[in-house]
Amino acid sequence: MSDNLDQYFGDGGLIATEVSGFARRREQEHLASAVSVALKNHATLIGEAGTGTGKTFAYLLPALLSGERVIISTGTKHLQDQLFQTDLPVISRVLAGNGLDRQPRACLLKGRANYLCRHRLVKAMRNPALRERKYQQQLQVISEWARQTSDGDITGVMGIPEDAMVWNYVTSNAEFCSQHDADELQDCFIFKARQRAQSSDIVVVNHHLLCADLALKEEGFGELLPSAKAFIIDEAHQLPDIAASFFGKKLTSRQLQELARDTIEEQLQDAPDMAELRDSCDRLTDAMRHFRLVFGVEPKRDTWISARDDIRLEHELERLERALSVLTDNLRLAEGRGKGLDNCYRRSEQLLLLLRRFVNYPANTDEAEPGLAASETTQHAKGYIYWYETSQRGFSLNCTPIKVDVQFSQAMNELQAAWIFTSATLAVGGDFSHFRARLGIDECDELQVDSPFDYRNNALLYQPPGLPEPSSPNYTHALLEGVLPVLEASQGRAFLLFTSHRALNIAREYFEQNGNFAIFSQGSMPKRELVEAFQSVDRAILLGTSSFWEGVDVRGSQLSCVVIDKLPFGSPGDPLLAARIENMRSEGGNPFFEFQIPQAAISLKQGVGRLIRDVSDRGVLVLCDPRIRTKPYGQVFVDSLPPIPLAVDIDEVTNFFDDQTCTVATPLAGS
Repeated sequence: MSDNLDQYFGDGGLIATEVSGFARRREQEHLASAVSVALKNHATLIGEAGTGTGKTFAYLLPALLSGERVIISTGTKHLQDQLFQTDLPVISRVLAGNGLDRQPRACLLKGRANYLCRHRLVKAMRNPALRERKYQQQLQVISEWARQTSDGDITGVMGIPEDAMVWNYVTSNAEFCSQHDADELQDCFIFKARQRAQSSDIVVVNHHLLCADLALKEEGFGELLPSAKAFIIDEAHQLPDIAASFFGKKLTSRQLQELARDTIEEQLQDAPDMAELRDSCDRLTDAMRHFRLVFGVEPKRDTWISARDDIRLEHELERLERALSVLTDNLRLAEGRGKGLDNCYRRSEQLLLLLRRFVNYPANTDEAEPGLAASETTQHAKGYIYWYETSQRGFSLNCTPIKVDVQFSQAMNELQAAWIFTSATLAVGGDFSHFRARLGIDECDELQVDSPFDYRNNALLYQPPGLPEPSSPNYTHALLEGVLPVLEASQGRAFLLFTSHRALNIAREYFEQNGNFAIFSQGSMPKRELVEAFQSVDRAILLGTSSFWEGVDVRGSQLSCVVIDKLPFGSPGDPLLAARIENMRSEGGNPFFEFQIPQAAISLKQGVGRLIRDVSDRGVLVLCDPRIRTKPYGQVFVDSLPPIPLAVDIDEVTNFFDDQTCTVATPLAGS
């Protein structure tokens, strides 16, 4: 295929006949050729493709032509749906028009929680906990949809929020499925999805599902991994952090709540004489509530060892352990009364084992606890960070590996397949070593293709003069005053990306008093609705933090300015970052230059990527942080940016917006 790219990607080629407005991009052809070679040789490829390259088509076409079973993993379920429902059909039609003998079979596969379980829906309809009118109305909507759906994917249900509590009662889960024999699952949506995947050439998943199975947590397609001949990882820059969460262990309040809920349901059905089961569930629920309250009202995230000095936490942790232990003992007494109760017993044992790791911490970090299986021993070895996180009502206790390079490279080697990692942000100053080190990738091919967009003529970089160091208490207010003239020149139409919620709140208050803009702030409405509202009005500005630095695509003149308040270094208070820094220092490394700067450079590239999303887009990037000029490491960030010209004063910015044909000749150093 690499020798015949012109017939597909060339001017007047097969893709152009199928896609209106398609234009030839040499960068896209280079990536497609490299992917084709990697697939043919079962090799590993790391390929960075700048914004606008069209990397999806560049890997889809070789994948469909390879004749191999290929698993394609995307960063989010939204991108997964877009790839399967929009991009794959286009390439399939292209191949059909070229007379391909057999059309590759494709399948979309998600985690269990994305599929309706008909059996659980029936149980939910009569569950006393869902008697409220709101829940009954939602269940009725789901029930009517269930009679029509062919795949059971709950994204097809309209009018019920993604985070609605009712989904916890009606979607598939491993605990419920394990109670049933194969002949009872013939009408099961997740079972059917697996069967479709088994007979498919292309299986589209997301990183969470992929990592769950790589980490040997059965989530719906583990049996497919050994038979796949290639893995294509899109948005691969997200993979190391997602992999870390799946190669570790987590105990959450939701797991305990579901255990108590399921135990009560099964007790009423199979052991009505065992009132002690319900009593122990009530005690567990009460213990969970008291344990959560110890951490205070505001959400927190910190190392577990930092919390262990709190006498109140020690007391409530012991109460939680006793409550879970009593429930486990009672479930052991109920063993054999029913499949559901037996399943609850197994879950309770596993959760108790994990909870005791935190009860015994730090004594259990150097060697395994008595009675742990050999496979569990490594979770107590050095190299793991124990930490906690609380939300408004819940909590999670986490045991996460500081690094996943050994585990991930071992998983790759065991599967003996082609591995293709691609994203717009993998290299730091043209170097892939940071990404390679995080995943333990030793031998691979590398390719970096720039964006085809004309940044030199269609974009401008402005740095407000005279700003203090970001550590200054007056920094945020000073940068807002420096940014206001830019926003007046752009007439709003801007994203303001912040590295903290505190800075975002200061900005919102400032612009409520200055500039007469329509202000849209993260958290005021769901993300998609917020972006749509921003695009619908004049003089709009959108204020966002980390979740808006990537995955937001606004094309056209409605977004003509992106403001970034600081270089996006990770928070020093983050327990995982602190542990990685400490680990690198103990090994004689320099964590600031080897980890913190590369991570920040990749995040900055994501934020900058919001500005130019199409060939006709024009805009101004306002990078406020003066450290990019004043610190020696600033050049690393400069080298990671597209070749955007630098404006020396606000007049050039004003002229850029006033004159659509304006070009600026002053280059940014190093670009």
